[in-house]
Amino acid sequence: MNPMVPSLAGSKMPSSDPNSKIDLLDDEATVTRKLKKAFCEEGNVTDNGVLSFIKSVLIPLGSLNGQTPKFVINRPGKFGGEAIYTDYQSLEDDFREKKVHPGDLKNAASEAINKLLDPIRKKWASDPELSKLTSRTYPEPGSKITKKKESKKHNQPPKGSNTPTELPVDVSRIDVRVAKIIKAENHPKTPKSYASTVDVGDASGNPRTVASGLASHIPLEQLQGRHVVAVCNLKPARLQGIESSAMFLAASSFHLGIWNW
Repeated sequence: MNPMVPSLAGSKMPSSDPNSKIDLLDDEATVTRKLKKAFCEEGNVTDNGVLSFIKSVLIPLGSLNGQTPKFVINRPGKFGGEAIYTDYQSLEDDFREKKVHPGDLKNAASEAINKLLDPIRKKWASDPELSKLTSRTYPEPGSKITKKKESKKHNQPPKGSNTPTELPVDVSRIDVRVAKIIKAENHPKTPKSYASTVDVGDASGNPRTVASGLASHIPLEQLQGRHVVAVCNLKPARLQGIESSAMFLAASSFHLGIWNW
């Protein structure tokens, strides 16, 4: 079962602490600062926020599209030189045996995360609509948007009123997880869709069924056993007779004609 992405603070601090998580739009300096503050006690693999992030995020993402994950630790030769890990367990074993120093682990994780986020940050910065969405979702204190939201709080309709209220956009409420497709099949009622059994890491251990309109984009055999990114807190919906309990996220490279996850 795939676990929920844990806090960088391990079990020592609440996940509500802003330094306990990496946001998609964190700049390079912010990511580095958060990793430096993360709980990473030498030899401790139980409550290690950095190791947990590598295990739950970096290694699974590195194995997408059938690739072999590669986590690289760059360090001077006198401290062991470059170390390359293609699986998480080997890294955990070396850290437990104190063959990997916490400082080197944090530097490597920071470098890997920034490499992962860099194209997202560049895309966001170059797209005016995305930048506008960010400013509306995370307004600066004292801005017109903040004042407008505060004004709305003081002008709420009385209790019992049927007047609908507009809720502010809060992307942090979206439950996005790295999930694994256990089995994918053709949808029994439409050739344009697949019906997949997916492990999203629910505490119950039970898989979910997800219907997706990907049949014209990705061959069925490429979905078997694949790790994907899924939104997991949407209201279940019936699609052509099948109840779908999550939504896959995908993107396309139009100039190459390639679909990515």
